[in-house]
Amino acid sequence: MDTWPISSDRLHAMYADGCANATGRRLARIWAALFGLGLVPRRWVTLEVTGRSSGRTTRFPLGMARLAGQRYLVSMLGERCNWVQNVRAAHGQVRLRHGRAMRCELQEVPVSRRPPVLKRYLQQVPGARPHFPVSQHASVSAFEAIAPDYPVFLVTPDRSRDRHVTCGRDHAQATREGAS
Repeated sequence: MDTWPISSDRLHAMYADGCANATGRRLARIWAALFGLGLVPRRWVTLEVTGRSSGRTTRFPLGMARLAGQRYLVSMLGERCNWVQNVRAAHGQVRLRHGRAMRCELQEVPVSRRPPVLKRYLQQVPGARPHFPVSQHASVSAFEAIAPDYPVFLVTPDRSRDRHVTCGRDHAQATREGAS
C-alpha cells in the first residue's frame, strides 16, 4: 500500500502509540462523514457510540469484515483504541451508520475465535494492514499469536430497541414479510 493516497509508513505514523495524531483525527472526521452518508461500499461504516467520559456521541470510521454470513468490527489499533473502550463502557450498544442509522449490539468475540476473522479483516480492509504484524496472506494459524492483541466484535442488529429500522429495511416491510 505504498501508493497514493497515503503510504503504509505515513499511515502507521498517523496512529503511533495506538492514538491518532492531528492529521489522523482530521481524516477520521472526513471518513466518518463519507461512510455515514453511504457514499462508499457497504463494508465502510461510521460507528456511533456514547463517549465513556464525555457522555456525548462519538463517531469513528471503520471497515467491517464479513465472514460466514456474519459482520465483524476489528480494532486495527488494538486494546487501547478509544472506540473499543467506549463500546465496552456502553455494553456494546451502538449505532452503525451507512446511509441510515441502525442500532446494533457489538458482542466481543473470544480470543480463540478471532484468528479467521482477523485474516478476513486484513483481506477486506487494506488500510489496516500496516498496523498488523501478520500478512493477509498468512495462514489462519499465524493469527493465533496476535489474536489477544486485536479486539473483534460481532455486529448484531438490535431489533428490540429499534422499531423503525430492521437490518436496513423499514418497519412496514419487515412486518409484511413477518406476516407471510
